[in-house]
Amino acid sequence: MIDLLLNLLPEKSNFLNLFSYLTTRTILATLTGLMMVLFLGETFIKKIRLLQFQQSIGDRGPDSHKSKDGTPTMGGLLIIGSVILSGFLWGDLANKYLLLSIFCLFMFALIGFADDYNKIKHKNQEGISGKSKIFWQFICACIISVVLYTTAENKIETSYIVPFFKDVVLDFGIWFIFISIFIIIGSSNAVNLTDGLDGLAILPVIIITSALGIIAWASGNIIAAEYLYIPHIIGTGELLVLCGAMVGAGIGFLWFNTYPAQIFMGDVGSLSMGAFIALIAIIVRHEIVFAVMAMVFVMEAMSVILQVASFKIRKKRIFRMAPIHHHFELMGWKEPKIIVRFWILTFIFVLIGLSLLKIR
Repeated sequence: MIDLLLNLLPEKSNFLNLFSYLTTRTILATLTGLMMVLFLGETFIKKIRLLQFQQSIGDRGPDSHKSKDGTPTMGGLLIIGSVILSGFLWGDLANKYLLLSIFCLFMFALIGFADDYNKIKHKNQEGISGKSKIFWQFICACIISVVLYTTAENKIETSYIVPFFKDVVLDFGIWFIFISIFIIIGSSNAVNLTDGLDGLAILPVIIITSALGIIAWASGNIIAAEYLYIPHIIGTGELLVLCGAMVGAGIGFLWFNTYPAQIFMGDVGSLSMGAFIALIAIIVRHEIVFAVMAMVFVMEAMSVILQVASFKIRKKRIFRMAPIHHHFELMGWKEPKIIVRFWILTFIFVLIGLSLLKIR
């Protein structure tokens, strides 16, 4: 929006020209997201308490989680609202990738809100049915993937880049749509499963978003793209603004979500942020690198899949409880230790993922 306003001015000073630079707008978007969440956080939490939007723990977690029953939830509304507002304020609204990412955030947040609201209304852990949730996630992911496929200006925008090799590019044609749907839905639910301890999901999202923002900038910059042997995709640099807003809002939310949490992000936050980071990875054509960076989320999701499969087939459990962070809790690890160690693992995986950009 700032670009549109500047274009209306007949003459721009050097100072106003600063706001047209991507770096300036990214910094301002990050600060906007951060300040909005920090300044509105306490008021938002009080309002959520008044509305009685509180978490019902139920019997799905360890007994130690009973003390968290009644903690305000739906904090994702504050995060996503801040990110979208920052994106509209500081982003280039003519950029299709920016608008598609905002659409992704909004629609998956809507699904998460419906899920959270149903949990609160019926005071259970079910929310909307699993089939309904997947159905609406599929519809949203399908729209996003079809738009990306049909608006691609060349094959590189829908091909898959293989790490370690300079010239290995896989073109799956229309299967790009179905693979992208799978990645978006998978990432959305994986982050949702990880969001079971105070601050466990939000910092990995922040770290991964930061890394993907750098890749998006490099992909949109022809010099950086050629140096790193990554696809040069015009317009992806604008995603850095939205990534900055997500990082700022996420850090602000962590202030209130850190152990012991004053508020949970809820499905409205986890589902939308999981879909968002997957979409950024798809746009910049680095799904495999993203899988490495998001290995903590992959590990959490796989622990649930393996646990369910093992119980159905063998009538035995692999883990004491799934997702795997609960397994470590039941082994005697304290919650803060699990959280910090998962943060450290994410930092390591992100560094490995970034190193794959140059190992070609």
